[in-house]
Amino acid sequence: MSEINQQTKYPSVIKNTSGGVYERWRLIKDTLARYGVVVGGLGVIAAIVLIFFYLLYVVYPLFLPATAESVSQYEAPEPMLGKTVLLGMEEQNEVAARFTDTGQVIFFAAATGKTILTEAIKIPEGAKIVSFAQGSPIKEGAVIYGLSDGKVIIVKQKHKVTYPDNVRLITPSLSYPMGEAPLVIDETGAALEKIAVKIGDETSTIAAKSADTLKGTSKIRLSHFEKETSLFADDATVTRTDAILDYPASEVSDILIDKYENNLYLISSTGNLALFDISDKSTPVLIQKQNIVEAGHKITSVVFLNGDLSLMIGDSSGLVSQWSKVRDNLNRFEMQEIRVFKVSDKAVTSINPEQRRKGFMTVDADNTLGIYHSTSEREMIKEHVSDSSHPVAAAISPRANAALIQSDDGRISFWKINNEHPEVSFSSLWQEVWYESYPKPDYIWQSSSANNDFEPKYSLTPLVFGTLKAAFYSMLVAMPLALMGAIYTAYFMASNMRQIVKPSIELMGALPTVILGFLAGLWLAPTMENHLSGFFMLFILTPVGVMVFAYVWQYVPKNLLNKIPEGWEAALLIPVILLTGWFAFAVSVPLENLMFHGTMQDWFKSEFGIGYDQRNAMVVGIAMGFAVIPTIFSIAEDAVFSVPKHLTVGSLALGATPWQTMIKVVLLTASPGIFSAVMIGVGRAVGETMIVLMATGNTPVMDMSIFQGMRTLSANIAVEMPEAEVDSTHYRVLFLAALVLFLFTFIVNTLAEIIRQRLREKYSSL
Repeated sequence: MSEINQQTKYPSVIKNTSGGVYERWRLIKDTLARYGVVVGGLGVIAAIVLIFFYLLYVVYPLFLPATAESVSQYEAPEPMLGKTVLLGMEEQNEVAARFTDTGQVIFFAAATGKTILTEAIKIPEGAKIVSFAQGSPIKEGAVIYGLSDGKVIIVKQKHKVTYPDNVRLITPSLSYPMGEAPLVIDETGAALEKIAVKIGDETSTIAAKSADTLKGTSKIRLSHFEKETSLFADDATVTRTDAILDYPASEVSDILIDKYENNLYLISSTGNLALFDISDKSTPVLIQKQNIVEAGHKITSVVFLNGDLSLMIGDSSGLVSQWSKVRDNLNRFEMQEIRVFKVSDKAVTSINPEQRRKGFMTVDADNTLGIYHSTSEREMIKEHVSDSSHPVAAAISPRANAALIQSDDGRISFWKINNEHPEVSFSSLWQEVWYESYPKPDYIWQSSSANNDFEPKYSLTPLVFGTLKAAFYSMLVAMPLALMGAIYTAYFMASNMRQIVKPSIELMGALPTVILGFLAGLWLAPTMENHLSGFFMLFILTPVGVMVFAYVWQYVPKNLLNKIPEGWEAALLIPVILLTGWFAFAVSVPLENLMFHGTMQDWFKSEFGIGYDQRNAMVVGIAMGFAVIPTIFSIAEDAVFSVPKHLTVGSLALGATPWQTMIKVVLLTASPGIFSAVMIGVGRAVGETMIVLMATGNTPVMDMSIFQGMRTLSANIAVEMPEAEVDSTHYRVLFLAALVLFLFTFIVNTLAEIIRQRLREKYSSL
């Protein structure tokens, strides 16, 4: 009783005490929420910054300069065995080889010059070596010696790797792929002044310039050997085909055969190039003859670039030009100069192509070492080797990370090279590049292939173009539908209907994009291909059907109008749109036959030259638009619905119509939110991956046609990242694409936020 009396006597004290506890607890929760929001926001900012710096960390090595370091110098091993005609190295950079003009091969330690093995080529008595040439250096290619009696000897170096006591041991040796007995090329016994060879698994081709001792003229002879193995016998027979080219050979200073043994190049020191088609070895055909250097200059070095699709030609003026076979307007092959490198002011004495990339090493008459990459058109390294001597031979290792240079003073320099990413430059990423076998410069993304002959094409331009194209068409579909729907739902629709429509549309945003991409690729794309005219009719007839319905609506009896709740009129449009859609597809085929005399795809192709791909930008626009609509609709609808009621009521009270109020008051006040909705939708479209990946041909083409596909940055990363070698150029360029996408969205969102703040400041006074 006493407690009850006290409560009755002092109710305000107890109330104040409980209220104070409640206020303190509320302040604690507010404080925790405030700090939680701050920590969460800072965490998001920190995560974004870390993502940016990680992308930068992976991409940064692409732009580091290449370096070359002289490791050692030593006297050429076994100098008494002859002058060097070729230097070579195996891929571990441990064992090097020196081929001499006397037919001796000296294997030695690349770093120290210590002799490992010396072998003599089995040259017949009475014959002398008069010419020498190297086959393809890839896979330990062969070398050929031309003799004074019209015969040749082909030798191939091998390196056997063993691991005794867990230590790598490389044992060099020589083999004779065409047999130890010399092959007769010129039956008259004339000396072979120039020689070339290509050795394959089943076929081999030799071309030689022989001196005709009787008439005092030279001839170009072609010998082809083909191995034929019977199904029922272990022995193989060799079929030989010989031919003499109808070409004045007196000025020929270099002979080259491509790896496919289909093309023969004859080059004179004065700059004349003759290209022969030797697909039929018995009847070579002259395709083209032209001059490839300026008047007064001489060719000093000629080699194939890796892949044997291009010739690298060095001249006496210090230029190295790249010539490649290109189809002309009549679809015929011709040699064209596709790029030029200014190497030096001195003559280029040696060009050594890399074996696994489209790079090459040069040495000029001033003993300057240069390393270049053809596709990126970059000068990677330029180092002076010596001031007191001139180069006589040079070699680059198979992995392009070491080089040997021998000078005329008999000394060999061993260099270590660090050149990891020569394929990347501003021009190769963003500008048109003239690639091998292409008729003209172009933007191409084609990152990998099955062999080392492939020329990587890392142009990001078609990927950026595809990203913007996909975003453009998706926003073209999504923006009108989402914004108009948001405005009508927030301002005109009845409250009860809005409670159904808004959650339903927002629920669309929960659909996984992989499901949308699956439906777009397997259902929408073929349906659109079969009923293309129906889709176009749908775009035309739907607005017409709605307008006709609106016109008829004003003549509906008022007793029927009164039965429809205010704000629910839009529900009546659902059957109208469905009926219009059915009618559009029903009349499309007859109308298509009547107007286009066939399919619409054929008409576009014949009249405008526009091709049609089943998975194209139109499919992406509809599918991605469907994915973007919920985001734009939800944010824009909230912005319109949040406009203070006193503004709209005041406008209506002053005599404005609902539409005038919407345009002059509501939209202006809600414009910051609407703009944010659009920009978030753009970001969503730019970053979309699965829909673009599954609903397009995923081809990196630059074509604005709505009937052509594309490849976006995000889809390209998703497709190629799992197959990219870690830390390779391909791997880092994919991260560069991610960095470009990151910076693009960051810049766009930053500008959007600036514009949104200005809109808010401008219309906040309403």
